[in-house]
Amino acid sequence: MTHLWVRAEQRDNEERVGLTPDGVRHLIDAGIKVTVEDSPNRCIPIDGFAEAGAGIAKAFSWPSAPTDAIIFGLKELPEDGTPLPHRHIMFGHAFKGQPAGLRLLQRFKAGGGTLYDLEYLVTPEGRRVAAFGYWAGYAGAAVALKCWAAQQRDAQCGPVGTYPSAQALRDDLQTEMGDADRPDALVIGALGRVGTGAADLCEAMGVAVTKWDMAETRSGGPFPQVLQHALFFNCILARPGTPVFVPASATTDARALRVIGDIACDPDSDFSPIKVYDRTTTWDAPALRVHDTPPLDVTAIDNLPSMLPLESSEDYAGQLLPSLVTLTDMDSGVWGRAKATFDAHMAQL
Repeated sequence: MTHLWVRAEQRDNEERVGLTPDGVRHLIDAGIKVTVEDSPNRCIPIDGFAEAGAGIAKAFSWPSAPTDAIIFGLKELPEDGTPLPHRHIMFGHAFKGQPAGLRLLQRFKAGGGTLYDLEYLVTPEGRRVAAFGYWAGYAGAAVALKCWAAQQRDAQCGPVGTYPSAQALRDDLQTEMGDADRPDALVIGALGRVGTGAADLCEAMGVAVTKWDMAETRSGGPFPQVLQHALFFNCILARPGTPVFVPASATTDARALRVIGDIACDPDSDFSPIKVYDRTTTWDAPALRVHDTPPLDVTAIDNLPSMLPLESSEDYAGQLLPSLVTLTDMDSGVWGRAKATFDAHMAQL
């Protein structure tokens, strides 16, 4: 019998999960055994999974799971160098040449396991079957507005945390922004999931949004309009041919721009379209001040959907469930395509 083992996340500030109790019921009905690890911080209590029929295991016990179990989590595993004999479903970040990704692949090679990377679960046309993009954009826009609100107080944005709901996030943001006149914003990638989330949050907070996508950026730049908005959101991934939206000179150029929300968050890529910063920011220090007068802050947090763990988990789990139901056949469909991607990269080691 196919056995899905949902592990507890081990990354700080990570309360999300890729399966809900309702999803457990669907999987059991499809003939799949489900085990869910207890978790000290998961946004959905363990009782709901137990009531849905899942077996319950101790937190972080997945290394001793039966070798035929499929281990399912979202974020990366602890980097302890141990061989990985299981099949794993997660965001591995292992196929783009990053040092940490190469180390992860070596662990799979040593253990004989397989990585089914969630980023590479795609339709035959290459579209991802499930993504957190909308909530990344939504939360990223909120953090950028927090940075802007702090600037109005001649300060920098302090630590951010999780919220029980999107409404709670908006209420908190409204308190921080107060009655100040709202800034304007430019979103690039506005037709995608990430850009839609960023624009929705801005509009909910009374921020006027200019929405750009491929048609508006096809010229390749330069794009002086970016500097003419108080807020700029980059919602497209860096890749060869991506235009530069914010040149290095932007820190000292004449500008209305005060906050850059790099929601795509790819500062160490040679193709990054934002040239005024070189590292991600964190929950504890979400704003990187790259110029003082007038201020220019960059916020680039790489796990933004975790700020809204319940909404993002329910949304993502709903998108992914139709693929999880097909785990009884991992040689074809999304699983077969993901396995082929893994095999191709392993052959290059």
